[in-house]
Amino acid sequence: MSAAPAAAPASVLSRRFPPVAELAVVSLALVVVGGILMASYAPRRPPLGVPVALAVGGAVLLAVSGYLTSRLRPFAWGRFFLVFRWALLAYVISAGMIGFAFVKDHVRGAPLAVVFVMLVIFALDVPLIIAFTVARYASPVGHAGSLPDVSQPT
Repeated sequence: MSAAPAAAPASVLSRRFPPVAELAVVSLALVVVGGILMASYAPRRPPLGVPVALAVGGAVLLAVSGYLTSRLRPFAWGRFFLVFRWALLAYVISAGMIGFAFVKDHVRGAPLAVVFVMLVIFALDVPLIIAFTVARYASPVGHAGSLPDVSQPT
């Protein structure tokens, strides 16, 4: 018996990924803080400088996360899109209910537009984080140890 460990094949767990989830979480934190600021003023008209800056920062980080995700090869894209679309459905409903609360509180004009932009970012950030995390731990189809791609009918 040899004391030297056998060389393990490169696995999904050892592969380095870009900081997609981390950037999306920071983006989510920015729009949540912006949303809290906006909600603290409802139904009065809030100052828009800080919330707009937070929304722009969140949008930029979301765009960078999306770009970094799109560049991944190989990647379990079938699994990513399966998880993304169901999570997106759930978070669009959630964002819609939050948006309804702002409309019901008589928020109008530019403040409502800023809230809706933040809600769109929110509704995209969370599904991206969930789907990326699931897909990064699923082996791409055709590689050793891969899980079946459940998004494709057999």
